[in-house]
Amino acid sequence: MSDENQNEATEATEEAQAGPQFAIQRVYTKDVSFETPNSPAIFQAEWKPEIKLDLDTRSNKLGDNTFEVVLAVTVTATVEGQTAFLAEVQQAGIFTIGNLPEAQLAHTIGAFCPTTLFPYARETIASLVNRGSFPQFNLAPVNFEALFASYVQQRAAEAQGTVPESTETH
Repeated sequence: MSDENQNEATEATEEAQAGPQFAIQRVYTKDVSFETPNSPAIFQAEWKPEIKLDLDTRSNKLGDNTFEVVLAVTVTATVEGQTAFLAEVQQAGIFTIGNLPEAQLAHTIGAFCPTTLFPYARETIASLVNRGSFPQFNLAPVNFEALFASYVQQRAAEAQGTVPESTETH
């Protein structure tokens, strides 16, 4: 066996023995926005808001075993049909993820990474709402495991040509 082939074999063996790899390289705010389009009039209204929460994730492969995952959180509060505030945060992270089967890699990127990022986004939203002088606001925890499972189920149904009647989450 040549030295080059032996080195490749040794690296492959070391990689296989290393097992799954996961590390957070960096967590950062990629984008943030806060609007109060109906101020100051909205402060005169009785505070009984309707809250709408939108979540979205996306990922980019940056290199071997390195991924950027972005969790976009948008919270819209309306009072009497008027937008009180609109808070948007894109919380991102750079993760090293290696030695995982494809399905487990997708799960890690689609559920585990957003679960890791959500507390940061939640804190940013709470701070923005507070600085906008609205009453304290805390987002409820989100089960990204369940959302990812629903997404996988929906994709499988689409691949088979059947779409479930309702895939909405409330």
